[in-house]
Amino acid sequence: MNQHFVREADLELEVTTLPNGLTVVTERMPYIKTATLGVWVGAGSRNEREAEHGLSHLIEHMAFKGTRRRSARRIAEDIENVGGEINAATSVEFTNYTARVLGETIGVALDVLGDILTESSFEESELAREKGVILQEYAAVEDDPDDLVFDAFMETAFAGQAIGRPILGRPETIKSFDGGTIRAFMAREYAPERMVLAAAGDVRHDGVLAAAERHFGTLPEAPRDGAAPASYTGGERRMQRRLEQASLVLGLPGCSFKDPVYYATHMFAHVLGGGLTSRLWHEVREQRGLAYEIGAFHWPFSDTGLFGISAGTAASDLVELVEVTLDCARAAVADIDETEVARAKTQLKVALLAALESPAGRIERNARQLLAWGRVIPSEEIVAKVDAVTVDEVRIAGARLLAGAPTVAAIGPVRKLPPLPQIAARLRG
Repeated sequence: MNQHFVREADLELEVTTLPNGLTVVTERMPYIKTATLGVWVGAGSRNEREAEHGLSHLIEHMAFKGTRRRSARRIAEDIENVGGEINAATSVEFTNYTARVLGETIGVALDVLGDILTESSFEESELAREKGVILQEYAAVEDDPDDLVFDAFMETAFAGQAIGRPILGRPETIKSFDGGTIRAFMAREYAPERMVLAAAGDVRHDGVLAAAERHFGTLPEAPRDGAAPASYTGGERRMQRRLEQASLVLGLPGCSFKDPVYYATHMFAHVLGGGLTSRLWHEVREQRGLAYEIGAFHWPFSDTGLFGISAGTAASDLVELVEVTLDCARAAVADIDETEVARAKTQLKVALLAALESPAGRIERNARQLLAWGRVIPSEEIVAKVDAVTVDEVRIAGARLLAGAPTVAAIGPVRKLPPLPQIAARLRG
């Protein structure tokens, strides 16, 4: 086994890699009486083949629906009898299963997590019920323009690719899944070398490591080709509907979290639309009253990224909102100043450090970084990178964004929305 020990901010962090490749990371927080733990898998919706669309999300749901030793009711009882809670989540590149209990009952949580990830039965009646639940979840998104417009945005930005497909899947694929489909996907993607068991709070590394060896130590390695490289396409999708407001997302190709310009790109997005002092909020919302809410964001992935601006507005204000938004973006590239960048740095550091004040934030940071980088990056190292970004670098990152082909997704009364070539031309001035 490969093992090392790190100290950061007086917290004890230990990392061990089992012979089969699974990584165990613990962070003892002496002032915490609870234990938060989870298993992160480096596979999400992006790893699905076309016929598997939505399978990662279904597997996350089915993890709590019974194992060879426990019924769905027993899983819930075993956790809640010790005052704990358990949850799971699926994203584009990760799936995680987490629990929180008192430190003295961490063994129960470890046993349940190990059970649901290695011994789930995927019984057909439970599977049928859960597919019905997910179909209702899908219908709820279809009824919510604020959710639907972001799904359309991703699908348009990465057309015809798994990275762009909605995580929930489609009714036709959801209905097609069976236990065999699930087991085949897990055998391919839930391999120990792509899994991290992370724990923080009132934990002991030796105890967590022993549980990891017991539950996951015999999992076989499963080499894979990996997810297909992302290819940004851009384009537009307009969904004309009889709604009170038009929901709009304007986007451009961003960068990976491994790109040297990642922090500068994030700061550009923050200066443009990251808070109450941002340019878009001040000009679009406060000065002109064109939207109740407007913001900019940057979503980084392992090999690509996506920058976007989202807003909702009345049909009568749609044209002006787009024009003002694009003009703000162009102006920011030209004249972002030291004060704005300093504010963005401070807010980024607060967000980073605040997330690490909880055991849940700690285990997520540790697991994601181990999967992405093979090490836990000290917060001091990240803060130093943030502080090193210059105003010129932020401007250059913004110019790089605005040079890309745009993506537009809109739903509601959107007939007056300017055509895509006109939006692209205004971005370039």
